[in-house]
Amino acid sequence: MASCVFPDIFSWIRNLPPITQWQKTSNISLCLCSSASISQPSLNLTISKNNQTPFLCFSIIADFNLPISLWTSKPLKISSKSLSTNYNNSLDDQTIVLPLFLNFIEDVLRYGSNNNNNSMIKFLRVDYDHSLQNVKETFNVAFLTLFFLVCIYEAPSALRRDCLDTIKNHLMNCRSRKATKLLMKMLGSNLEDRWMRSVNLAVTNWIAELQACGRRISTTAMIQTPSSLFSYALSTFGLWKVQLYCPLIAMNMESSSSSSTIITSTTPSGHHDDDQRLQFSLNYHQLEGVVQFNYRVVPQGSWVGVVVNIDNIRCDVIKLVNETLMSERGVGSSEKHFPSRISLQLTPTLQTNVLSVSVSKSSQNPVREIGLEKTIEAGFEPPNPYLGLKVSAGETVTMSLKPWKFEESVHGYSANLNWYLHDSVNGREVFSSKPSKIALMNPKAWFKHRYSSAYRPFTRQGGVVFAGDEYGESVVWKVDKAAMGTTMEWEIRGWIWLTYWPNKYRTCYTETRRLEFREILNLVIC
Repeated sequence: MASCVFPDIFSWIRNLPPITQWQKTSNISLCLCSSASISQPSLNLTISKNNQTPFLCFSIIADFNLPISLWTSKPLKISSKSLSTNYNNSLDDQTIVLPLFLNFIEDVLRYGSNNNNNSMIKFLRVDYDHSLQNVKETFNVAFLTLFFLVCIYEAPSALRRDCLDTIKNHLMNCRSRKATKLLMKMLGSNLEDRWMRSVNLAVTNWIAELQACGRRISTTAMIQTPSSLFSYALSTFGLWKVQLYCPLIAMNMESSSSSSTIITSTTPSGHHDDDQRLQFSLNYHQLEGVVQFNYRVVPQGSWVGVVVNIDNIRCDVIKLVNETLMSERGVGSSEKHFPSRISLQLTPTLQTNVLSVSVSKSSQNPVREIGLEKTIEAGFEPPNPYLGLKVSAGETVTMSLKPWKFEESVHGYSANLNWYLHDSVNGREVFSSKPSKIALMNPKAWFKHRYSSAYRPFTRQGGVVFAGDEYGESVVWKVDKAAMGTTMEWEIRGWIWLTYWPNKYRTCYTETRRLEFREILNLVIC
């Protein structure tokens, strides 16, 4: 087993002795992950000083008899103040610690397949007196994430599994989740997307490697939050927001037309059969979701109304590798899952002061267009020795179904919001059914060419957007006026189903996967 205690990198760096007191070896190391077997090396973080130049380098080293460097930072220039014999502090924050922090972030982003090296990363100057704890936590989680990726891609196989299990456990804990949320706020939305795609590409490769090696371990037992799912909630200025990311390969399998699937990694290994190529395309995507509600508090005579409206529900399936790799190893990026059901549940966690809950409608019925056409054709054929009259009759019925059906319901004081995708031909729910083989081969079926058809139920990128202009009906909780001035918690639970039916590729394979998330949202009753 690897060591289960992960060091505080930020404090270790800041508590190092002054550079003028370092030994002539010019190297200082900290063990990051060790093995119980004395025959296996440890992974260390090493600081190296060049005695000829005023620069430092940080490296992650596999401590074999002949050490192997797995990652090395950019050279960091030591300030003249730090080189002074009168300077009794450790490494300077502005010239060493913050540039190193930025280096961690840049290198995490570089592990992504669709990175853009031209994008700029900018941070405001950090006020250490007021936010030292936040800087410490975000610095450590940035390094931990980088170390996670380095272990997946660079670490010796004998050390990889135990170290990854250790890092995963630390990324899962509450402190790391909180720090990751702070880091995402610092990065901003665009870099957050790139960060999560880089991390989830690594997670996908990790799971693919384990399954390719024949490890029969369920995905949910093997990969836990935040490795499979990273989500966070924001409550501010009349807005509730939940952001979530999950690699497709880590989602729970609800149904499949095959009893087993073949999963491949991105390591080139020769030719693949058609099933492997299809699975590559399906696996190397991630779910990106946003749930946004507007809320307001409306005081009445003897009670207070908490009114919540849908602002935006967005769900996208985004590729984790570039188009070239999708075409070479897979069958193209157009073969991917699509959202087939979204279910949200809003519940006040403390219900002592809650009086009632009301929703707007039980169901939004599909649009129906019924047409009946009858035709009679007649003809006279003189050469026929019998009566030369030919008559035929036909009848045509057409019906148009709105693909997405929206329903609201109440259970206790919980409000349930559900969106269901229906097959526009037979009206069946997509997430719980599959088309016939004849329909799968029919080039005119609605789910064929579903990202380019004018009648597509998705955006051109393959996602869905449910906006307040169409789904803006409100949910209202009546709360006792005694709750005025208090902060109430609402729990939001969500389930998202993604389904694959063939798009352009000729196959009869279908599957549906499901993701569940849960977050807490706050609301001040005033």
